Amino acid sequence: MEINEFVQNFASLFDETEASEFSAETNFREIEEWSSFTVLSVIAMVDAEYKVKISGDEIRVAQTILDVYNIVKSKM
Repeated sequence: MEINEFVQNFASLFDETEASEFSAETNFREIEEWSSFTVLSVIAMVDAEYKVKISGDEIRVAQTILDVYNIVKSKM
């Protein structure tokens, strides 16, 4: 799993925000589209793409896409 691929997969969950606006350092909470539905989408994407289970609580403590990536990577 590479960070660039993870960022692309994360960005694909957003309809209105351009993928070019996402990087590992992106604070996803500041994106206007961020919602509880997006949290569920992230959980589902991580499960489908990486076969890793993460919780809403784990996403809640993360601030950046890199934080989520590190959580996922630690469970692989």
